[in-house]
Amino acid sequence: MPFGGVDYLLVDSLFSEQERLVRQTARRFVEERVMPVIQHCFREARFPRELVPEMAELGLLGANLEGYGCAGMNNVEYGLIMQELERGDSGIRSFVSVQGALVMYPIHSFGSDGQKEYWLPRLQSGSAIGCFGLTEPGFGSNPAGMLATARRDGSGWVLNGEKTWITNGSISDVAVVWARTEQGIQGFLVETGTPGYTANEIHGKLSMRASVTSSLLFSDCRIPDDNRLPGARGLRSALACLTQARYGIGWGVLGAAMDCYETARQYSVDRKQFDNRPIASHQLVQEKLAWMITEITKGQLLAVHAGRLKDGERLEPAHVSMLKRNNVAMALECSRLSRDLLGANGIMDEYPIMRHLCNLETVKTYEGTDHIHTLVIGEKVTGVAAYR
Repeated sequence: MPFGGVDYLLVDSLFSEQERLVRQTARRFVEERVMPVIQHCFREARFPRELVPEMAELGLLGANLEGYGCAGMNNVEYGLIMQELERGDSGIRSFVSVQGALVMYPIHSFGSDGQKEYWLPRLQSGSAIGCFGLTEPGFGSNPAGMLATARRDGSGWVLNGEKTWITNGSISDVAVVWARTEQGIQGFLVETGTPGYTANEIHGKLSMRASVTSSLLFSDCRIPDDNRLPGARGLRSALACLTQARYGIGWGVLGAAMDCYETARQYSVDRKQFDNRPIASHQLVQEKLAWMITEITKGQLLAVHAGRLKDGERLEPAHVSMLKRNNVAMALECSRLSRDLLGANGIMDEYPIMRHLCNLETVKTYEGTDHIHTLVIGEKVTGVAAYR
């Protein structure tokens, strides 16, 4: 049955007509184009790249950026897009998040006019795909310890190092790469095909199977100075990009939670057991459904308020940490409770629950682990950093 939304507390009343229209457009795309293929994509560990031009045509790539062909949506509209895409699959939302928040955003915010004019229209149209190279094999939660280097050599730079767990890496046309220089950490644009740059896809994943994940290798990779992001100064610039992506995740996981909840709710109404009564008539089943709808509703309100703060330029990174940490944990628990309500059927891929559960295990880790966001919140309320 077509998805009608999950709205226990009339949260829709907080959205404008335009915001609801944007959500409906994304919802229709997911229903008509993502749902028919995502089961097979997950089975085959294949990203449905054929959907990229359609997502671009709908304005979903870089949706909350201004100019260069971007849709210029507000941040609540952008969040609702992330919600609907992740209701389809975390891998689909992750592609759009990386393209917009981790590739287009740094070029838009820190790039030169030439970089913006060349790359942003291509990335917005989907004719070019980008990736974001920050995480390294030995440095995930502590990116300040990165070993990748960029050394000035004449009129250009020479990059050496490795990045890993990079979404879109081996299908990208350009990588936004962060490396240590004598002047501190800086950002660079490295185009596919540049000598000394290789991207290798990571296989064997049991999560995010409909998403491309790669390792990037740089061996005396020479790029011109024009490929340096001139406005990027220090790790703070890289972390600003992560804040954009984490905001989208906080919205996106609501969609996964909604899909799990609605699947379990409908199943509990239809499934007959014990004197031919629906299992929805049992108290323990209703307790799980009540917990899920309550936590989803709280997550919706948190996301909407964060979106309004972001549109008012009042949203802080520590606020985003609460949004990401709370909503991902909530969505993961919803997927587990839903799996429980479906019994053995919960592990079958004809239902979306196990796919969401597996994906959310990754979402809990990437873009800042649950533990790191806990410490960000702790520092915010105590004034004491506990990272070391």
